[in-house]
Amino acid sequence: MRFQGNLSLANNGGFASVRSRPKNTLGLTSSDTIVLKIRGDGRQYTFNLYTPDRRTAFSFQRDFKTLDGKWAEVRLPVNQFVAHSFGRALPNVPLSPGRVQAVGVLLGDKKPGAFELEIDWIRVER
Repeated sequence: MRFQGNLSLANNGGFASVRSRPKNTLGLTSSDTIVLKIRGDGRQYTFNLYTPDRRTAFSFQRDFKTLDGKWAEVRLPVNQFVAHSFGRALPNVPLSPGRVQAVGVLLGDKKPGAFELEIDWIRVER
Protein backbone atom coordinates (compact mmCIF):
# COMPACT_ATOMS: atom_id res chain seq x y z
CA MET A 1 0.00 0.00 0.00
CA ARG A 2 1.17 3.50 -0.72
CA PHE A 3 -0.30 6.32 1.40
CA GLN A 4 0.84 9.58 -0.13
CA GLY A 5 -0.29 13.10 -0.79
CA ASN A 6 0.25 16.73 0.04
CA LEU A 7 -0.81 17.73 3.53
CA SER A 8 -2.55 21.10 3.63
CA LEU A 9 -3.41 23.34 6.56
CA ALA A 10 -6.28 24.98 4.65
CA ASN A 11 -9.84 24.62 6.01
CA ASN A 12 -8.68 23.43 9.45
CA GLY A 13 -6.56 20.70 7.84
CA GLY A 14 -3.27 19.24 8.91
CA PHE A 15 -4.18 15.57 8.77
CA ALA A 16 -4.86 12.78 6.27
CA SER A 17 -6.06 9.24 6.85
CA VAL A 18 -7.02 6.01 5.16
CA ARG A 19 -8.73 2.89 6.52
CA SER A 20 -9.79 -0.60 5.51
CA ARG A 21 -13.38 -1.61 5.01
CA PRO A 22 -14.95 -3.16 8.12
CA LYS A 23 -14.95 -6.96 8.48
CA ASN A 24 -16.92 -8.97 11.03
CA THR A 25 -13.88 -8.95 13.34
CA LEU A 26 -10.14 -9.34 12.87
CA GLY A 27 -9.74 -11.85 15.72
CA LEU A 28 -7.26 -9.78 17.73
CA THR A 29 -6.41 -10.47 21.38
CA SER A 30 -4.78 -8.18 23.94
CA SER A 31 -1.56 -10.23 23.82
CA ASP A 32 -1.16 -9.82 20.04
CA THR A 33 1.36 -7.51 18.37
CA ILE A 34 0.69 -5.87 15.03
CA VAL A 35 3.82 -5.79 12.87
CA LEU A 36 4.19 -3.58 9.80
CA LYS A 37 6.98 -3.51 7.23
CA ILE A 38 7.16 0.14 6.21
CA ARG A 39 9.23 2.66 4.30
CA GLY A 40 8.53 6.24 5.26
CA ASP A 41 9.59 9.82 4.86
CA GLY A 42 10.87 10.54 8.37
CA ARG A 43 7.48 11.66 9.70
CA GLN A 44 5.45 10.19 12.54
CA TYR A 45 2.29 8.32 11.61
CA THR A 46 -0.49 6.69 13.62
CA PHE A 47 -1.90 3.20 13.23
CA ASN A 48 -5.63 3.02 14.05
CA LEU A 49 -7.87 0.19 15.20
CA TYR A 50 -11.62 0.67 14.65
CA THR A 51 -14.45 -0.99 16.57
CA PRO A 52 -18.14 -0.85 15.59
CA ASP A 53 -18.90 1.96 18.08
CA ARG A 54 -20.96 4.69 16.47
CA ARG A 55 -18.77 7.56 17.63
CA THR A 56 -17.53 10.19 15.20
CA ALA A 57 -13.75 10.45 14.70
CA PHE A 58 -13.11 7.63 17.20
CA SER A 59 -10.37 5.00 17.09
CA PHE A 60 -7.72 3.30 19.19
CA GLN A 61 -4.31 4.64 18.21
CA ARG A 62 -0.60 3.94 18.43
CA ASP A 63 2.03 6.26 16.92
CA PHE A 64 5.10 5.09 15.04
CA LYS A 65 8.06 6.90 13.53
CA THR A 66 9.53 6.33 10.10
CA LEU A 67 13.06 6.66 8.75
CA ASP A 68 13.35 8.69 5.56
CA GLY A 69 13.61 6.28 2.62
CA LYS A 70 14.49 3.21 4.71
CA TRP A 71 12.53 0.00 5.19
CA ALA A 72 11.83 -0.97 8.80
CA GLU A 73 9.59 -3.25 10.82
CA VAL A 74 7.36 -1.56 13.36
CA ARG A 75 5.91 -3.52 16.29
CA LEU A 76 2.69 -2.25 17.87
CA PRO A 77 1.43 -4.26 20.88
CA VAL A 78 -2.37 -4.31 20.87
CA ASN A 79 -2.47 -3.68 24.63
CA GLN A 80 -0.72 -0.30 24.10
CA PHE A 81 -3.37 1.28 21.85
CA VAL A 82 -5.21 4.25 23.40
CA ALA A 83 -8.69 5.53 22.53
CA HIS A 84 -8.80 8.92 20.75
CA SER A 85 -11.59 11.17 19.56
CA PHE A 86 -10.97 14.29 17.49
CA GLY A 87 -7.24 14.05 18.26
CA ARG A 88 -7.67 13.84 22.03
CA ALA A 89 -6.70 10.84 24.13
CA LEU A 90 -9.40 9.09 26.16
CA PRO A 91 -7.20 6.97 28.45
CA ASN A 92 -10.08 5.48 30.46
CA VAL A 93 -11.82 3.89 27.45
CA PRO A 94 -10.62 0.27 27.20
CA LEU A 95 -10.05 -1.53 23.92
CA SER A 96 -11.86 -4.83 23.39
CA PRO A 97 -9.49 -6.34 20.79
CA GLY A 98 -12.00 -9.00 19.74
CA ARG A 99 -14.32 -6.23 18.48
CA VAL A 100 -11.78 -4.62 16.10
CA GLN A 101 -13.25 -4.59 12.58
CA ALA A 102 -10.90 -2.32 10.59
CA VAL A 103 -7.45 -0.75 10.59
CA GLY A 104 -6.11 2.51 9.25
CA VAL A 105 -3.21 4.92 9.01
CA LEU A 106 -3.23 8.59 9.95
CA LEU A 107 -0.80 11.44 9.42
CA GLY A 108 -1.70 14.27 11.77
CA ASP A 109 1.46 16.27 12.41
CA LYS A 110 0.01 19.52 10.98
CA LYS A 111 3.16 20.06 8.90
CA PRO A 112 2.25 21.08 5.35
CA GLY A 113 3.89 19.40 2.41
CA ALA A 114 4.36 16.12 0.62
CA PHE A 115 4.19 12.83 2.51
CA GLU A 116 4.60 9.18 1.59
CA LEU A 117 4.34 5.96 3.55
CA GLU A 118 4.69 2.54 1.92
CA ILE A 119 3.42 -0.56 3.71
CA ASP A 120 4.77 -3.81 2.29
CA TRP A 121 2.79 -6.00 4.68
CA ILE A 122 0.89 -6.12 7.96
CA ARG A 123 0.74 -9.21 10.16
CA VAL A 124 -0.30 -10.19 13.66
CA GLU A 125 2.07 -12.04 16.00
CA ARG A 126 0.53 -14.12 18.74
